[in-house]
Amino acid sequence: MNSIVQLVRRYPLSSLCIVAIFYLSLFFMPPEELDLSEVAFADKWTHMVMYGGTASVMWWEHLHRHRRPSWLRLLLFAGVGLIVLGGVMELLQAYCTATRAGEWLDLAADTVGVVLGGLLMWGINKTTRRL
Repeated sequence: MNSIVQLVRRYPLSSLCIVAIFYLSLFFMPPEELDLSEVAFADKWTHMVMYGGTASVMWWEHLHRHRRPSWLRLLLFAGVGLIVLGGVMELLQAYCTATRAGEWLDLAADTVGVVLGGLLMWGINKTTRRL
């Protein structure tokens, strides 16, 4: 329990993003008057932005907290860990909620978001380290 508290204190924005993913994935229901049927793949875009944004925040926090960042740790937590979280969320939606459905394409959108967020932050880090 103590190590979780330390992680939350060390990475508060990443922790907040992960809590937001749990809430939005399992409990939040958009208002019925919000009709996104005309937006192609609105749900998939949402997944990409949520997981890409979270990956970006995790990269940013790690890179700013450590002089010598652990690339393996970044890939494990901000990469594989977020993709696993996406899979767990889809399973929980499929088997533990009555208002949500788990979809393989949602997991694919999560994965694309994680990869794009990581690549974006890797590129920004590489560019700013040269300056």
